Amino acid sequence: MVLVLYPALIILFILSVFIDASLLHYIVGAVAFLTLLTASLRSQGLYFYSGLIFFIIGASLFFVQNLPWYSFFLYFDSMLGVMSLFLVLPFLNSIIRVGHYDTNLNVLLRRDIQTLDKLYRRSFIVSHMLGLFLNIATIPLLKNSLQQTLKKLPKETANSFLSGSLLRGYALCLSWSPMEVMVSASLDMTGKTYYEVIVPMFLIVLLFAAIDYTISFFKYREFGLHIADALQSAANVKRKMLEMGGMLLLFILLTSVFQHFFQKGYLLSVVIVIIPISFFWALLIKKQKRYIRVTIPYWKERTAGLSNYFFMFLSAGLFVSMLAESGALSILQDGFRSVSDQTLLFYFMIGLYFFVTSLTGFHPLVSITLLGELLRPVLPEVSSVSLTIVLITCSLATVMYSPFNLSVSILSELMRVNPFHIVRWNVRYALLYMGASILIAYSIGLFF
Repeated sequence: MVLVLYPALIILFILSVFIDASLLHYIVGAVAFLTLLTASLRSQGLYFYSGLIFFIIGASLFFVQNLPWYSFFLYFDSMLGVMSLFLVLPFLNSIIRVGHYDTNLNVLLRRDIQTLDKLYRRSFIVSHMLGLFLNIATIPLLKNSLQQTLKKLPKETANSFLSGSLLRGYALCLSWSPMEVMVSASLDMTGKTYYEVIVPMFLIVLLFAAIDYTISFFKYREFGLHIADALQSAANVKRKMLEMGGMLLLFILLTSVFQHFFQKGYLLSVVIVIIPISFFWALLIKKQKRYIRVTIPYWKERTAGLSNYFFMFLSAGLFVSMLAESGALSILQDGFRSVSDQTLLFYFMIGLYFFVTSLTGFHPLVSITLLGELLRPVLPEVSSVSLTIVLITCSLATVMYSPFNLSVSILSELMRVNPFHIVRWNVRYALLYMGASILIAYSIGLFF
């Protein structure tokens, strides 16, 4: 049932964006509510309890306001753009596997390594490159690749190595990835385009990659290693990297063109472009038949596993919408409004907001959606490229350290350590990333 219901909801949502008909909006809301009920039966763990709390609070706020009962269905759509991206990402993930880009990056990881600091930098690079296309699947893939090599190291050293090289590389790649939902949400909130932020974001990423490289050199240079080189030729690895880079540039171009002509937001542009660009990529590498054979069962598997996300994010959408409708956010809104003309303090308040919410159980997608409501009164005056950079960096810094983030949860489970150990290993670097990015964004606003 979910293989029909989840895609049907997303297709109806996309239609409602292009066709402004009140009946269609009610249909989307009714299907969203049905999806929420269905997903609740399949949801579990932290996602279920978070979603249940969001739903109870949101529904309670709705009923105490004496709104017409049928308007209840109009408050679930704020997270549907996010769920649309989750639904189509497997099409892009599959092309990486079908084209053997992941195995070639694994070759790059193992080639000519003698010291642990060099392996750290190499795994950071591979995590960064794979994260652009495989997203969260990058972490278990690379952890398994590194497991044998790190076995002889002290456990604390090996775990600190993995939490730094994988999570920092992954978080920094998401910071400029055109497929990352937090980037899309930030762009849609401020009304900016991807090409306006790509250069400063990429320079910030390069700066913090260099900082992490320097830290790793002093931290790991004493540990020697010997890893047998893989047999694949360097030329083949280089060709695969060029193919990935070329398709990424094409993806960015097509997404930007679609956004420019249709003006429906960057997130929706990404969602619509992913499937055609994936099939075009398969056609170019002459593996279209294998791509279809691999993608269909993989998409079914991933879609069936989206119940946790559908339940939590649809409930969170109701929660955020009703908070805004009820006026319950007015105190926090007043706090942000009072410092909106003090730009640097305003940016640091946003950074503090993400830091606090990330440690109190809020998923960053919920946090940024709620922040959008908090900033709504002042966004027309403060919206800028600088603000977009602050939103992107502060929201995605949580990927490195938040014990409630999926990336940290997965890695802590694979390493069999408490996720709060990862907080200890990464939080100082993450706070440095947030603080320095805020200062850089503020400087950009002063001079440009």
